[in-house]
Amino acid sequence: MNRFLLVLGIVFVIAALLWPWLKRMDLFQLPGDIVIDRPGFKFMFPVTTMLIVSAVLSLLAWLMRR
Repeated sequence: MNRFLLVLGIVFVIAALLWPWLKRMDLFQLPGDIVIDRPGFKFMFPVTTMLIVSAVLSLLAWLMRR
């Protein structure tokens, strides 16, 4: 558990340092992401983005177990 929390903290620090570049990646505008944009209302349901993030996190968890 301690190693997991340490790695999670390092990942958050790296993500914070890389945030200006991560913002430009347009992650929430992938095909399959649902966006409803009306005057005064915006709803986002990033289906494809969530699948990609889940796959990356699963791969990282698998690599940490080895």
